[in-house]
Order: sequence, then C-alpha cells, then structure tokens
Amino acid sequence: MSENTKSVYHSVHPRLRIGTRGSPLALWQAHAVRSALAAALGVETEAIAVEVIKTSGDQIQDRALSEAGGKGLFTKEIEEALLDGRVDLAVHSAKDVATVLPDGLHLAGYLPRADVRDALILKAGAALADLPAGARVGTASLRREAQLRRIRPDLKVELLRGNVHTRLAKVKDGDFDATLLALAGLTRLGMAQAASCVLATDDFLPAVGQG
Repeated sequence: MSENTKSVYHSVHPRLRIGTRGSPLALWQAHAVRSALAAALGVETEAIAVEVIKTSGDQIQDRALSEAGGKGLFTKEIEEALLDGRVDLAVHSAKDVATVLPDGLHLAGYLPRADVRDALILKAGAALADLPAGARVGTASLRREAQLRRIRPDLKVELLRGNVHTRLAKVKDGDFDATLLALAGLTRLGMAQAASCVLATDDFLPAVGQG
C-alpha cells in the first residue's frame, strides 16, 4: 500500500476495495456505494473495504486547480490505484470526473441523482441581492465565479479552497461574506440548513453531473 493510501473499515480479506478521497462528503458517497454493493452482492458491508487515497487536488490549497492542472487532480491518484490493482473501483463526484477517462477505466454506474442546484451561504441575509456592493464571496469554481460576476459585477470574488466544513467556517468566522456549495453535498452531510437560499437553475447553471 502506498503512503498516499489509507485503509478504513478494512476486513482481513475484502472481496472488493473502494478507492475514494478522504473528505467527509467523499466518504459519505463511498459508504453509500459500499452499502448498495453489499446489498446487491448479499454480503456484509465489512466484506468491502474503503481505501482513502490522498489526491493532488486535496494537497493543493493555495491556488485554483485551473492553475495546477484542473479538476482531474481530484481523481489522478485514485485512477493510478485502480490501474495498479490497489483498489477495485473508485467513487467520485461526477462533476470531478474528466470528460475522457484513462485507457482501461470506464464509468460503471452511479447513484440516484440528488438536487442539482447550488446553494448560497451568507454571513447575513437570505438572498444574493442582500450582499452589499464589494462583499467578498469565496469560491474555487470558475463556473461559479463567472456567473457571480455576470449577475453581480460589484462583488469581490476570491479564491476559497477546502472541504464543505472549511468553507462554511470561513463564512461563519467572517473571512468571507458568502460562499457557494452544491446543495446535494450539504444535504448528504445533514447540513442543508446552512443554505441561506437555493439558486434556481434558470438563473445559476450547475456543473455538469452535479448532484
């Protein structure tokens, strides 16, 4: 096992090994797949191991991923583990999967889709219009940045990396006035109440595969 791979919920002789990132949301998704596979195969969940793999995207926090190689940095090391035979399958957020997969890998299935919309999290207020001119909005998404600048060119859109909990904390602590997150991720983590409002898809287009 490489130093980038950590086993959790590991049986002595697992029938299958799932590769995943280690964020709370990634683990939720991996364990949802684990439970579904166990039910389909008629085995105990302990027969399926979850292997946490540290990715380049998780390690790079000081700049936008577009400057370092794109969202494929969230899947690169996991794909290498698949090709090397260290894991049998991987679980990703669909919006983080590259359009073209490496030779030898293919998309085998997906969970039922959840709400596709983006949620706006505000320090104060209940809608995008409540943000004052010059308010700081944190995001690492070029898609979200572009749409925010189109709707509210008066806002200051700045880089904010990190998992769901990190980004929520940055708003709560006043480092930013707002951020945007996928509603599906908040819901899966039991944190949907953190959303100040949900943005309609006609006004704010979600990522391909979001949810």
